[in-house]
This record gives sequence, structure tokens and C-alpha cells, in this order.
Amino acid sequence: MRILVIEDEPEMRDILKTGLQEEGHTVVVSSEGHEALSIALQYSFDTIVLDVMLPGLDGFAIAKGLRASRIATPILMLTAKDAVPDMVRGLDTGADDYLTKPFSFEVLLARLRALSRRGSDPRRPILQVGSLSLDPATHEVSRAGRTLNLTRTEFTLLELLMRRPGQVMTRELIQDSVWGFDRNVESNTIDAFVRLLRSKIEGDGEPGLIHTVRGVGYVIREDPE
Repeated sequence: MRILVIEDEPEMRDILKTGLQEEGHTVVVSSEGHEALSIALQYSFDTIVLDVMLPGLDGFAIAKGLRASRIATPILMLTAKDAVPDMVRGLDTGADDYLTKPFSFEVLLARLRALSRRGSDPRRPILQVGSLSLDPATHEVSRAGRTLNLTRTEFTLLELLMRRPGQVMTRELIQDSVWGFDRNVESNTIDAFVRLLRSKIEGDGEPGLIHTVRGVGYVIREDPE
């Protein structure tokens, strides 16, 4: 899963990021409310882990802002407050579930899995570009009935492109969305993964779908014959 962690306490933020990455998830972190809301509005995530107490905007305002913008990404709210009114307020402003600090990391993982299952079907329909299809829920990819075996990074890159067919994805956006905001990825690394994707997608001589926009990035589209 791609998970956005919004937490301003450095130790807790590092624990969450490291633990989730060790479980195989792609993690983006933010520690300030306005920045976090901007990231959540601009990029696609499977779940959001949202602390209540933040500088700038608090967690309640972020959840409310996301729902007002029709962002349906499941939100797991973290709070040190165990008062019932705070829990009710979090759920009423758009959170799907909550955990009270301190909590077990195993329980956090279980809650995230449950949220992902609960929100997958209405939010994540099968993506289609020409004869290429991608199912975000099952991670199945096929073209013209031929199953494609992709690595996790290849799948994430292809999903990013297929969610915006015909729209050019800049190298900066690809790097941030696939590898994370805090990773320095060489430009030729992105090119290498695109070549790998092309070789699998066009393995049986099918027409190319991923096109290079020189000096900008890549776009996926079905060109008319």
C-alpha cells in the first residue's frame, strides 16, 4: 500500500515510517498540517495515518478538508486523547477509524488492512488503457488476456500512469509518487523502470502505450492506428 503518515512528533514519525516500510509499504511522511493537506490532495494514497495534534492545521481540519474535496482515501486517526467527544469529532469530520496512543504496532497494521479492504472496491475500479488492464485491488495486470508479472515498483509506476491516461507525468511527480518525497532517485533509474515496463507490456509485439515526452516525463495513451 501507499500510505501517507501525518505526524509531527519525530520519534513516533520515524517508528511508523520504518515499521511500515519493513512491512513492504511505500510511505510518505509529513509533519505540518498545511503541507500534509496539500500532499493528500495532489497525490493518490491507499490509506492516511493522521495525528490529531499538528502545527498549522490539526487533524480534524485536514480530514474535513479532504472530505470536502471528495477525497475518499481511508483515514486512520491517531490521538493521545481518549475522551469520547474527541473520538466522535474525529469520525464526524471524516476519519474512518481511530487509535489512541500508545498503541500496538500490530493493531495499527490490522486496522490499516481492514481500512484498505473496506475502501478498495468503490474507490479503485479496474483501470483500462486499450487492451491493457490493471486491478488495483488484486494487483493483477494483463494485456489482451496475457498476464503480466510486475515487481512492486513496476506496478506502482504503471498504476500512476494508468490513473491519468493522456496526462503527462513529470519526472518529479513520478519520483515523489513511486519512490517517496525523501528519496533521491537518479533520472536514469526512472528511465530503466519505464524500459522494463515497456518490455513486458509490449512483449508480444503489441503497439506501444507508454510514450516519452522529451524534457518532461511520460504519458500512457493508446494512439490511433
